[in-house]
Amino acid sequence: MRNKLLTKSNYVIGLQCPKYLWTKLYEKEKIPPYDASTLHRFEEGHLVDKFSRDFFPAGTDIPTEDFMGNIKQTKELLAQRKLIFQAGILHDPIYSRIDILNPTHHNVWDIIEVKSSTKVKPEHLEDVSFQKYCCEKSGLKIGRCFLMHVNNEYIKQGEINPKDFFNLEDITAEVNAAMLGIEQRIDNMLKTIGSEQSPDISIGKHCNNPYECPLKGSCWNFLPPGHIFELYYGGSKSLQLFGKGIHSIKDIPANVPLTERQMIQKECESTGKPYISEINIKTFVDGLDYPLHYLDFETFDPCIPIFDGTRPYQKIPFQFSLHIVADENSKPRHYYFLADGVSDPRPKFLSSLKDVLGNSGSIIVYNQVFEKTILKELGEAFPDYKEWVGDVSDRIKDLLDVFKSFDYYHPNQRGSASIKSVLPALTQISYEGMNISDGEYASLSFLEMAYSNITKEQKDKIREDLSQYCSLDTEGMLLIVKKLKELTEK
Repeated sequence: MRNKLLTKSNYVIGLQCPKYLWTKLYEKEKIPPYDASTLHRFEEGHLVDKFSRDFFPAGTDIPTEDFMGNIKQTKELLAQRKLIFQAGILHDPIYSRIDILNPTHHNVWDIIEVKSSTKVKPEHLEDVSFQKYCCEKSGLKIGRCFLMHVNNEYIKQGEINPKDFFNLEDITAEVNAAMLGIEQRIDNMLKTIGSEQSPDISIGKHCNNPYECPLKGSCWNFLPPGHIFELYYGGSKSLQLFGKGIHSIKDIPANVPLTERQMIQKECESTGKPYISEINIKTFVDGLDYPLHYLDFETFDPCIPIFDGTRPYQKIPFQFSLHIVADENSKPRHYYFLADGVSDPRPKFLSSLKDVLGNSGSIIVYNQVFEKTILKELGEAFPDYKEWVGDVSDRIKDLLDVFKSFDYYHPNQRGSASIKSVLPALTQISYEGMNISDGEYASLSFLEMAYSNITKEQKDKIREDLSQYCSLDTEGMLLIVKKLKELTEK
């Protein structure tokens, strides 16, 4: 038998998948390194955690680098009834670190867990339930439990007051409910981490809940292309079919009820050919008015707002790409904006966009909810542009509609209507091999360029990469529309 502590983070992992828990402890090399977006999310969580300490200025922060030193200092401060940040509670074989341990009345303590989310999530309750269990097993009496999370209605004006930035939500009842059966769950996990062999766990819903498991790629690699979990909005139906031994969409029995789009997908998987609704595609194409404007925005969304008048996680546009086609015989013209410096990019973004967008013709985007939301917030923040923003929004046509409705579907899309899947399926042009190949990484690259201490050469390289990525989004839409027109003219 192996002797390992069960920590709070490993308890939460074990709830998702015992195989993931075991692998993390004994075969860590099999777990892929965190990607840039995950590391950024962790960093934002650390920033929020540090900021939360301004909420309790009388608290004592215990260093965490020295494991046993942290536990020793925790015991000393508990005896002094001090409010403690990062209290280490060890009751062998379980261990938890508490974000904030707050003394209340005689011999009673409140647990305050800090999260960078904007609401309480089920996994937060499991997290705090383990903390409470660990504290109580070590002899502490816990009164109430709170989640301190970000107030997404807070609007920055000057220096941020933590009392306004955070919401402190009492989750005591929910945590107590989550504790039901916790001893058995802990015992099961201790058996798992004490085993010489990894548990044999089948794939399923837990692979993506509450987060996508880092082992998913290796655990799912036996599935064929066009597998059952690529079924459009398959959900529980995909799980049921998999449980019956059906791995491919094309093998779904005829007596299984499918939606219209799922039936199209099954047919395409069986034939290897695309589905084309020429009538609906022609209706969309004919509804586009010249000059055509292919428009795409890139944004970043800091948890702790940087600019006055903005909220936590508000999307701040820093870049646009615009391809304009004046008429059927014209070559496209490309216009481009990328913010420079650390000031609020929105005023220049707006003025630059207004200069080139014109007053007539369709504006083609991919997923209009995104662009329209950004435009609406810009109009509210800068009232001089509000009427113009309304006119622009009225001209928007959503190219996503063609693919979301399955008016066109190719089996190579793998159940996805995203432009990253549609563009290569229709045109054989893809984002593979680009230094920046998705919107999330574009946001992180901009933040690095604008706010980190890197060389001019590095900044210039990021600008070039951002330009290439955003330009492909709008050029890609242009090429997709061209292909759609060709399909209706055959």
